[in-house]
Amino acid sequence: MAENHAQNKAKLISETRRRFEAEYVTDKSEKYDPRDVERLQQDDNWVESYLCWRHNAVDETLKMLDESFQWRKEFSVNDLSESSIPRWLLEIGGIYLHGYDKEANKLFWIRVKYHIKDQKTILDRKKLIAFWLERYAKRENGKPLTVMFDLSETGLNSIDMDFVRFIINCFKVYYPKYLSKIVIYDMPWIMNAAFKIVKSWLGPEAVSLLKFTTKNEVQEYVSVEYLPPHMGGTDPFKYSYPPLVDDDFQTPLCENGPITSEDETSSKEDIESDGKETLETISNEEQTALLKKTNPSEPTSKADENEKPDSKIKAFKKPLSVFKGPLLHISPAEELYFGSSESGEKKTLIVLTNVTKNIVAFKVRTTAPEKYRVKPSNSNCDPGASVDIVVSPHGGLTVSAQDRFLIMAAEMEQSSGTGPAELTQFWKEVPRNKVVEHRLRCHTIESNKPNTLTLKDNAFNMSDKTSEDLYLQLNRLLESNRKLEDQVQRSIWFQQLLIALTMLLLAFVVSLFYSLYS
Repeated sequence: MAENHAQNKAKLISETRRRFEAEYVTDKSEKYDPRDVERLQQDDNWVESYLCWRHNAVDETLKMLDESFQWRKEFSVNDLSESSIPRWLLEIGGIYLHGYDKEANKLFWIRVKYHIKDQKTILDRKKLIAFWLERYAKRENGKPLTVMFDLSETGLNSIDMDFVRFIINCFKVYYPKYLSKIVIYDMPWIMNAAFKIVKSWLGPEAVSLLKFTTKNEVQEYVSVEYLPPHMGGTDPFKYSYPPLVDDDFQTPLCENGPITSEDETSSKEDIESDGKETLETISNEEQTALLKKTNPSEPTSKADENEKPDSKIKAFKKPLSVFKGPLLHISPAEELYFGSSESGEKKTLIVLTNVTKNIVAFKVRTTAPEKYRVKPSNSNCDPGASVDIVVSPHGGLTVSAQDRFLIMAAEMEQSSGTGPAELTQFWKEVPRNKVVEHRLRCHTIESNKPNTLTLKDNAFNMSDKTSEDLYLQLNRLLESNRKLEDQVQRSIWFQQLLIALTMLLLAFVVSLFYSLYS
């Protein structure tokens, strides 16, 4: 079944490429950026994203590609950079990427109060949207994001339907499959009519992605750690420019220096034993082959010591996969698995293997630098050798599925030094296009300890469960009451507005009557 699906997908991708080349590129080659045409022939995921959005209908997909590619050339999307955007627009902080929702999707913030409808600047604002989306798409190929429309403190002068329609088209046509949902926060009632129009632009399928929220509801989609205080959150982030907001990956807590913390002793012991520990997957032999040092200068007896039965081996349910990059093979390929606090083994291991003939410098960055120790986080790997990187939560902090790690790698010249000063200078000078990046998600493995509760304990838990259900029901009732109060308040405001308009109309009629008969 899966094999048939893969074959059908490959056929659709091939047909789309062939027909687009024959039916569109031949006649409209000057309307497209050659880089986009070339990418279409090479990037299966890109073609598939358009096909999926059009339910695998090739004719519709071709029309979509034509519209998208013409737009990309018109906006020079492939060449957009910071210098393409007016500095004042970047300094305002009305549009940026920051944080994650509860499904680990990146948040794309649009602070509507900073937008003033102005035909002179609308093109620059659209380019800013395209700049952020293209920047994200190059980093996170195919991973969806969540749009946060923050309408708090928004007035009528911020309503710009042309700009909203452009944003909608970005996700409908130009960046298909990238939209997880649109969270609309604190929408004034006066904008209800405007968003009815927006719903018609989205189409029936995408309307379900609109989530209208208030301060009490927004936490259903985004946890408090990524919400600003005015939304009831605890995120201390404050936008500033320069530099560009790049909170995705920062320097972790422990660089290459000594560890100083409240649990210093235990951490030092852990790090001293890191070279001896491996992670068991399908078999001990396979795991040892993945994790042992491959530097030929090392004596074989040292590697053999790790294969002894009495070495520390921690069992993990998931097999350890390998991402085969052009410079480094990275293991695991996608997710870092941390044990729970109950299992007693919370740290994990990243193994980098240099597959080039040159020294490869690497850096490790994380979205939660205050949470993790990473050792080493900035070093190098010799040709054909492997490096074990130990990652452990700091100070009892909880591992979150929203946390990410970034491995950055670049080849060094043979004459380059590999000391701390040389590495620092190397990363300052290395061209961006020479840096290879790979991202890892975090995952916590639950403890497998058997449940030893007695019948009495179970009965007690049943009672607790009933109480919890009652508590949840009470909360729902209170929430419904709050919503009803909001509706009543809005109704009162509407009635007051009608009364005010009626009074104004009456005053106008009286004034007109007086002027006619005086």
